[in-house]
Amino acid sequence: MTTTGILLLAILILGFLITFQIAKASEYVSVLKGEKKAFEQNNRINAFLMVVFLVLGLVGVWWCNKMLYPKTLMPYPAASEHGKNIDTMLMITIAITGIVFVITQVLLFWFAFKYQHSEKRTAFYYPHNNKLEVLWTTVPAIALCVLVGFGLFYWFRMTGDAPENAMQVEITGKQFGWIYRYPGKDNTFGKKYYRNIDEATGNQLGLLWTDTTIIKKDRDNNPVGEAKLKADPAGFDDLVDNTAMYLVKGVPVKLIINSRDVIHDVGLPHFRLKMDAVPGTPTTMWFTPQYTTEEMKKITNNPKFEYEISCDQMCGNGHYSMRGVIKVVTPEEFILWKAKMKPAYAIAFPAPEAAKPAADSTGAAAGVKDTLKTVASSHK
Repeated sequence: MTTTGILLLAILILGFLITFQIAKASEYVSVLKGEKKAFEQNNRINAFLMVVFLVLGLVGVWWCNKMLYPKTLMPYPAASEHGKNIDTMLMITIAITGIVFVITQVLLFWFAFKYQHSEKRTAFYYPHNNKLEVLWTTVPAIALCVLVGFGLFYWFRMTGDAPENAMQVEITGKQFGWIYRYPGKDNTFGKKYYRNIDEATGNQLGLLWTDTTIIKKDRDNNPVGEAKLKADPAGFDDLVDNTAMYLVKGVPVKLIINSRDVIHDVGLPHFRLKMDAVPGTPTTMWFTPQYTTEEMKKITNNPKFEYEISCDQMCGNGHYSMRGVIKVVTPEEFILWKAKMKPAYAIAFPAPEAAKPAADSTGAAAGVKDTLKTVASSHK
């Protein structure tokens, strides 16, 4: 046992001994004073402590809220249209439960003080009342049904069909990080197969870049057949990145969520969204970013602000390190970023360089400008 453990154990034993001695001393005092007098004194003290606990408890709730509220995301606006609705629903829920909490706590402790034991009155036996039973059963039930109904409505909107103009981004969780994929010029994701995953060749997602023959095996690892997979040209221009997910302000985005190994969870706290990432079962959700990263830096008064992706599912020893970054940019910035990206296929299979004339910086710069113009015109 460590030194800290021994110290904590000693403190616990000491606390137990002190409590035991105080209880014994109280018992001796009761005997000396007489049982009745001691009972009346304890009754008054306990009743007074009920009021003290009520006041200190409510002050503690207010103090904790004042201290911790700035550390939450609630002081800042939600960064998506869906997030605003979620915030509204959350505030309504907090208001209802807060009012009920205060009323019940005040009544509970105040009644304990006001109706403390007294020989001048006797307790009224009131075992049952059908009207009260119906009232305090149906009212909370109706309130919960309304709140759950709002939640389901927003859930179906978030996971329903995305607008036709929505951009698509695939996000895949792995131990321990995120992989982002964008379709290329054909706006179509290439097919993939998990047995093609090969970090050494840069194929993080198992894209079908070449014809592949899969040997099927039984539980005893004996070959029982084969499956031939054709290369999918649609994946040759797919963009794969691990650094950050780029989104465009005001443009709906449909996330296609996958996992490469275990169950992860794509948490987007600033957008008030989350969705499980399950191996072999793609899930989807869509939203529309409302503020660019630069705008959020000003709103939060934090020059280092970044939209964050958190894994909201305990997925292994390195779970804590699965912090992803989202860059919400303007359409022009997105076009420039996309123009600089190279397809994963082109990185894995670089074309042999043809003989080139002497370097001409003026010509190269002009070529880049022409490329940007072409990309810009294709997105108008």
